[in-house]
Amino acid sequence: MAKSSNQKLKILYLMKGLLEKTDENHPMSMSDILKYLKGFGIEAERKSIYDDIEALRVYGLDIVAKKERPSGYYIGERQFELPELKLLVDAVQSSKFMTTKKSGELIKKLEKLCSTNQAKSLQRQVYVANRIKTMNESIYYNVDDIHMAISENKKITFQYCEWSTEKKLIPKKNGRLYNVSPWVLTWEDENYYLIAFDNTSRTVKHYRVDKIKKINLIDEDREGKEYFTKFDTADFSKKTFGMFGGKEQDITLKCKDKMIGVILDRFGKDIFVAAESGGSFKVRVKVNVSQQFYGWITGIGEGITITEPESAAKEYKKYLKGILKNYHDI
Repeated sequence: MAKSSNQKLKILYLMKGLLEKTDENHPMSMSDILKYLKGFGIEAERKSIYDDIEALRVYGLDIVAKKERPSGYYIGERQFELPELKLLVDAVQSSKFMTTKKSGELIKKLEKLCSTNQAKSLQRQVYVANRIKTMNESIYYNVDDIHMAISENKKITFQYCEWSTEKKLIPKKNGRLYNVSPWVLTWEDENYYLIAFDNTSRTVKHYRVDKIKKINLIDEDREGKEYFTKFDTADFSKKTFGMFGGKEQDITLKCKDKMIGVILDRFGKDIFVAAESGGSFKVRVKVNVSQQFYGWITGIGEGITITEPESAAKEYKKYLKGILKNYHDI
């Protein structure tokens, strides 16, 4: 590249150097700046650098002149503060729905939003109990395609898969394409889910995004708007245990008083709690009754009992008997 071309880029290289190399604890002196620019074949005078710094300030860059040692110039306020970047990196690192490779790529991009010295503090390993990173790289692009379909009001088709014992994703229904109208993306139990209107069965269903393959937008407007006009994603998540479907029912639970925190964490504070004798209370909640709901009750133990409807209590008893059959020889 000719020297004159480099000179025209001087202010851009100056901005690059300040953004990448400086922070409050690592300013660049005038000598550092001149040496940095020389590395790009740019010879500069101090006066021109002062003029460029002022131009960058007018442009909106927060360039601070530090007089105490170590003295020099550094970027003050940035788009993201370092604690905010650490929070984002922790979220990316601990996200189950993102592959290890994609997590690393995204963290590298986040590191570019601060100085190289600050970036070292972002290179941290976050431990999350029982976290297993997804093995499906396509989820990153599936989410983008689904967002696009939602914004453009279009239907999508895809293959929906399940894991085989060989640890491979195998398309369900012999690879037949699912045809749905996408409406909501939600992150539940460390997984991304698509909540959509099934154009064939005319019902609302949800799908694990990491189990979706060969997604395509089709040039047809979405259906099912009437189901989603007042759709409450948070309410849907509360009722749907582990994002497994089931028939919605009003369930009455009798709980020991010590279970109040568990109930409020699961169903929120907008529920009526009726005090009972003997250190217990009752609540009535809407639940999509499934084996996952029964599993949640079982995991809590003696603290919660299904009292109504009787059919749900009997079904839960049958569920427990089915489990005990596996241990009849013990």
